[in-house]
Amino acid sequence: MSAIQEGETIWSAVYPGNYHTVHCLQPAVEATETALEFSPQQRQRTVWRLDGGAGSDEQLIWLLARGYQILAKGMSNRRAEALARQVQRWDPYTDHAWLGEVAPPTDYGRPVRVFVKRRWQDEQFLHSYYVSTLALPSKGSFLRLYDDRGGAEVEQFRHDKSGLSLEARRKRSFTGQQGHILLTDLAHNLLTDFAHRGLAGSPFAGYGPKRIVRDLLNMPGLVTLTENQVQIDLLSQNQFAEALAMCLVKYCSG
Repeated sequence: MSAIQEGETIWSAVYPGNYHTVHCLQPAVEATETALEFSPQQRQRTVWRLDGGAGSDEQLIWLLARGYQILAKGMSNRRAEALARQVQRWDPYTDHAWLGEVAPPTDYGRPVRVFVKRRWQDEQFLHSYYVSTLALPSKGSFLRLYDDRGGAEVEQFRHDKSGLSLEARRKRSFTGQQGHILLTDLAHNLLTDFAHRGLAGSPFAGYGPKRIVRDLLNMPGLVTLTENQVQIDLLSQNQFAEALAMCLVKYCSG
């Protein structure tokens, strides 16, 4: 199996709009295990950071039984309010938020720490709770690590929408949309591999999918393949032609 590059998509699926996130977790985890060929030792070093939509007791217990680490937001607002009443000490987290720690509300099958976040919003206190197996130096460290989880939403989805027109192209049939998503994943991973192996160390090293597609791959040119040689000719008037040709030669040479 070839190495997975940072930024590549491991798995995607399409679900009906009324399908809850909590039901998508187990297929996603199992598909990731297959794609990355996780050993039991690797599972112990893998952290699943989950928002409230996937943070049911059943799902967390299932993940812990498979040997993973977790940092998850609980999905029950009613439980969060009950846990908040058990907090004996609130430590400041931000100007309008505080953190406390309580005993686990249920048996998760492994030792966990449970934190409650209190925030002042709309003239009232709101609460949420978080479950983790990690060993970190402070309550704030857990929340900062949790808040960093959103890279996929910010980076990949935005880049795929702008660079690969994911949002603009819709299929009428459910199976057609599934195929479109898989083709977008393939294009996304090819661009990621090209950026990693072809553009590293070049003037284009910081380009995202949108700029790669718009400014580089749209350049007129000709690729000639022979038995032992790849010849690449690009429009010489383009300002990026010379540097891109060098990148393409490096990428095609493997």
